[in-house]
Amino acid sequence: MPTNLAIDDVLLGEALKLGHFKSKKETVNSALKEFIQKRKQKEILSFFGTIDYDPKFNYKKSRNRK
Repeated sequence: MPTNLAIDDVLLGEALKLGHFKSKKETVNSALKEFIQKRKQKEILSFFGTIDYDPKFNYKKSRNRK
C-alpha cells in the first residue's frame, strides 16, 4: 500500500545511520516494529502484582536435570 508521508529528513537520516539500514523503507518499518513492541511491553506492566503465586511451590524441584 503506497503511502506518502511528510517525515522529518533529519530524524530519518539519523535513524538510517544509527540502524545501519539500507533504505528509508527499511528504517521506517523497523521503527514501527520497535514502537509496537515497546507499547506491548508496557501493557505487561499492568499485570505486575496481580498474579498470586503458591508459596509452597518448589521451583527448584521442577528444575531437576537428569
